[in-house]
Amino acid sequence: MKQLKVKSFGPINQAEVIFGDLTLLIGPQASGKSIFLQLLKLLIDKYHIRKTVEQFNYVWKNEKDILNLFFGEDMADIWRQESEINLDGKKYLKDFVLPQKGRNEGRAKANSEEQLFYIPAQRILSIADGRPKNFMEFDTSAPYVLRYFSETLRLLLQNGMENSIFPIKRLKDTLNKLFDDNIFHGGEVFLDERTGQKKFRMKVGEMNVPFITWSAGQKEFMPLLLAFYHLCPSSKVAKKDDYKYVVIEEPEMGLHPQAIKSVILQVIDLLSRDYKVIISTHSPIFLEFAWAFNLLKNSNAIDKSLYELFDLRTTLPVKQLLDNILSTKKINTYYFSRTNNQVVVKDMSSLDANSEDSDISEWGGISSFASKANDIVSTYISD
Repeated sequence: MKQLKVKSFGPINQAEVIFGDLTLLIGPQASGKSIFLQLLKLLIDKYHIRKTVEQFNYVWKNEKDILNLFFGEDMADIWRQESEINLDGKKYLKDFVLPQKGRNEGRAKANSEEQLFYIPAQRILSIADGRPKNFMEFDTSAPYVLRYFSETLRLLLQNGMENSIFPIKRLKDTLNKLFDDNIFHGGEVFLDERTGQKKFRMKVGEMNVPFITWSAGQKEFMPLLLAFYHLCPSSKVAKKDDYKYVVIEEPEMGLHPQAIKSVILQVIDLLSRDYKVIISTHSPIFLEFAWAFNLLKNSNAIDKSLYELFDLRTTLPVKQLLDNILSTKKINTYYFSRTNNQVVVKDMSSLDANSEDSDISEWGGISSFASKANDIVSTYISD
């Protein structure tokens, strides 16, 4: 997968995104980022999605029912008659969601492994009462990506893990320590069975704390942590199954800037495992990282510069995490700009603060308030 072009789809008037090793999507709320990413998931994983919903006794029959089932109730009309979809040079018409006739259909169904793992923005809903919900606990208003994400976490805990959840030897030691320092602060997360269902609790000192009383950031991070566990097998195998791509929506939710830096390091670990990662974000920290990364890369800086950026010592585990990232990976950034109820997507990978295009210089509005505050202070505060 290299490029997705979209015209007249939902709120998106025109979009053309060329994917890097890491691709950042920014833009205001309701600017089409999630619709764009869910469409990408449907294009790549249609047969796996179909196999999944049929396992749960849904009927994959006509275009409208299929699109409502995938995007959420009453969402089918986002794919209009005039919509144009093109992935890597191949055009997709609306009827592509229907079962195809002949030998090609059977061959495609036989090769229906999931390639794109999707971590949705609404992920806290997957564990709202302290345990992952199964697919059928959601009604059809919930998009497929949320329902299947929750089901994946449920199966992970059911089949792939012990009752101890954090800290465990699943992620790199450096990342475990950072998540402990910046999010859990010595808390030990485990599954408790006293209610008859396995639910998350945290041991903090002498206290045994139920999920509902955790901090907002800890609750938001929990499904993200489980997703990282899913993507990082405990065996010597670097990647999970047939996954090639990972979508993460708003990984910064509920997190302090120091914790967000830890998440960025986990994303770097995913890149080192050869996943292609796509992130939608409202956080300036991800853009500051992309800006620094590209400048350091273009200046041929040695990897040591990343150690200093993340305040890490040059130890063997850190070297294994960061070495060669600058020289081998590429970050692209796109802005979903909404004007007069239409969205146009702009390549702003340069993140050039001196650009004459204000969308680029102000990083899609993310840095505009800081710039304005600086100007106001300079104007009204005299020496």
